[in-house]
Amino acid sequence: MRSTRPSAFLSSEERRRIVEAIRAAEARTSGEIRVHLDRRCKGDPQDAAKRVFEKLKMHATAEKNGVLLYLAVKDRQFAVIGDSGIDEKVEPAFWDSLRDSMLDEFRQDRFGEGIAAAVEEIGKRLSSAFPKKEGDVNELSDDVSTEDAS
Repeated sequence: MRSTRPSAFLSSEERRRIVEAIRAAEARTSGEIRVHLDRRCKGDPQDAAKRVFEKLKMHATAEKNGVLLYLAVKDRQFAVIGDSGIDEKVEPAFWDSLRDSMLDEFRQDRFGEGIAAAVEEIGKRLSSAFPKKEGDVNELSDDVSTEDAS
């Protein structure tokens, strides 16, 4: 059984794999991808993800092209949200398909695999909407962030 503490929810190998997926994805795009684990979801997962998005200062990217994968581990809820630049270039059907794929993995207790695969898909999609340009810099941390508060 997995811990409901966000900092212990993923194994070190799962965390490593997710960070590698973020770095590989961001090597092809100017987009920024973050993964955040909360203990509990306060309200709707989309709203909670928006609050975390602001807290992590993801709105401060130059092209408004940040994407957050948000999971509330105790409540088993998640959301994927993008900044305004993402919303202009990525169709809603992509996010629906991504959510469904993640849910399939999560139902099999394959959280690390599901998150890493989602990051890879986001990277592929963003590489066409926001291709890497000369001089692009990594604007946000690639590490999985956590909030262990109840």
